[in-house]
Amino acid sequence: MTEKGQQHIFEQWLSQHKALVFKVVRAYAFTAMDQDDLFQEISIQVWRSVTAFRQESSVTTWLYRIALNTAIKWVRKERKHQQDGNLEEVEHVLQENKMPVDERLVWLYEEISRLDEIDRSVTLLMLDNFSYKEMADILGITESNVGVKINRIKKHLISKSKKYS
Repeated sequence: MTEKGQQHIFEQWLSQHKALVFKVVRAYAFTAMDQDDLFQEISIQVWRSVTAFRQESSVTTWLYRIALNTAIKWVRKERKHQQDGNLEEVEHVLQENKMPVDERLVWLYEEISRLDEIDRSVTLLMLDNFSYKEMADILGITESNVGVKINRIKKHLISKSKKYS
């Protein structure tokens, strides 16, 4: 594949799936600077993966796998270099979009951010209506493990939402 062809595919993938990437970035990075850094890391990994894509899965599944794995690695690397970020900064980041902020969405992303890395990934995939099989393929776990995690996450979020109301 030529570099020009790689560039075309890269731009097409990011253009068509930028909401997916931003969703992962927002779930794993909480300050504007960290979100920029993580977006750049994911973009680099997507660029590198263009030539490795064998069309054994959909582009969406492939990009989710890249984005989630990159985000998880990025979080682990960041933890080594600094203490955990302040979750109160999430609201400020959301308001920078100059769109009305739905407090329920702010609450949901705060709760998602408190989940461990795999549960956070499962939650994002679940919110995008991926099948158990697709989630299992993306995350490298079994379908039954996905089901167990989803049930536990739902119970956790329901119990938290009762306190929020």
